[in-house]
Amino acid sequence: MRGPSLLALILLPATLAWAGGPLRVVTTSTDLRALVEAVGGSRVQVDSLAPALHDPHTVEVTPRQFAKLKGADLLVRTGLDHEPWLARILRAVNDPRFTRGSPNDLDTSRGVELLQTETPRVRSERGVHVHGFGNPHFWLDPENAGPMTAAILDALARLAPADRREFEANRARFLERLRAGLARWSRDLATYRGTRVVVVHDTWPYFARRFGLVVVAAVEPTPGVPPSPASLATLVERMRQTGLKVLLAEPSSNAALVRDVATRTGATVVTLVPSVGGDPAASDYVALFDLNVKRLVQALGAPAR
Repeated sequence: MRGPSLLALILLPATLAWAGGPLRVVTTSTDLRALVEAVGGSRVQVDSLAPALHDPHTVEVTPRQFAKLKGADLLVRTGLDHEPWLARILRAVNDPRFTRGSPNDLDTSRGVELLQTETPRVRSERGVHVHGFGNPHFWLDPENAGPMTAAILDALARLAPADRREFEANRARFLERLRAGLARWSRDLATYRGTRVVVVHDTWPYFARRFGLVVVAAVEPTPGVPPSPASLATLVERMRQTGLKVLLAEPSSNAALVRDVATRTGATVVTLVPSVGGDPAASDYVALFDLNVKRLVQALGAPAR
């Protein structure tokens, strides 16, 4: 079946202002989509450019998604260096509304307390996703949903000021549910505060800080760069000598590599889901943490309440 060419979609005239009806929002992740939906409710239509699980260096955007972005009222991005693929897409769309600082472009990293901001910027041959401006996985601390949804509310209300009260009410209900979840997650993980863990990818510092885990090493010596045999051997020896027995992996982690480290060290592998939709049970932002906390508690030795 033939459809419109990618070039034709790119050359569609840009929508310069909101024309009424639900605001059309495009996000760079399913997590941001979930947060925009939580605040916007029925007043937004939201599409994510990236699927829940993907190589962070490369996202293949379809012609349909190009069209969605071209017609969007608002772009919501993670920011930092988390979306090296986005610049190419925005160059192709060539819409001046989607430039940093414009009312139609929201960078959610602003206003969030970032970790690892002193990490040297290093380029890998696979692309730029090396946490060079701070670790970009800040949505994995549920407390950060507070400033993130505040920024989302303000961005939506600038475009649709008549709906501000509805956005505020939606956000208040979401935060109430989130606070209840945070109390539950903190209680369930309280026994395991101080647990030392190894991660495959440096995805989890915000989650670890919030819930009292201690990340002592990463299998990837540089985010997104596979370990060399020498660095892997050093890590395995360190895990053996220091009794590190918990390895946090992700659904997209190299299964053979994870299995090798676990076999050589006797570590328990816990597969955590980094984004909404990465598992059927992670159906929204709160459900994402419900799932990850449940998996951690089960792996560390006690049933989740």
